[in-house]
Amino acid sequence: MEFAPIQRPPGRQRTRRRLPAQLKVGFALSALLAIALLLINQLLHTPQAPQGIVNLQLAGNAAHTRDILQSWSAQQQAWARISLLLDFLLVALYSATLLLLTRHLLKDRPGVRERTAGRWVIILFALAAVSDCIENLLLLNNLKEPDDLFSLIATFSALVKFTGLMLGSAGLVIIRAAR
Repeated sequence: MEFAPIQRPPGRQRTRRRLPAQLKVGFALSALLAIALLLINQLLHTPQAPQGIVNLQLAGNAAHTRDILQSWSAQQQAWARISLLLDFLLVALYSATLLLLTRHLLKDRPGVRERTAGRWVIILFALAAVSDCIENLLLLNNLKEPDDLFSLIATFSALVKFTGLMLGSAGLVIIRAAR
């Protein structure tokens, strides 16, 4: 017994688009750098910072930041500085890659809703990238001399970054699922 292939109505044919080479390279480099940063972060785990650099990002005040820094040796603090500097490169890579991905997913989405969602996704990813850079600058400053205001703004920036990335990613799913 043979089954006939499913016939789609005209205009509803599914086409499989390949990812552009730039997008593949962006994903690969972003993934490699993210893995390197995760490995560096493993060196920063202490009882005061069980999540390493993430605890520093979310410290919120100078006292908590100071406690984390005091729990790190000079070598660990050097690794934290390297991690924050490498994160600038990751920001450039992930933001460019996410912008390319958004544009790629919008290529065959002519609808007003999809275009509007795409603009919001781009804004969210740009906001996340800017927030990430602000956070890194403030944390680099806090490695020298922790400051309450800088710690609070760094924490706020980290939360804006994570929220922008999560909502932007959700927007990509919506754009892709549209139709």
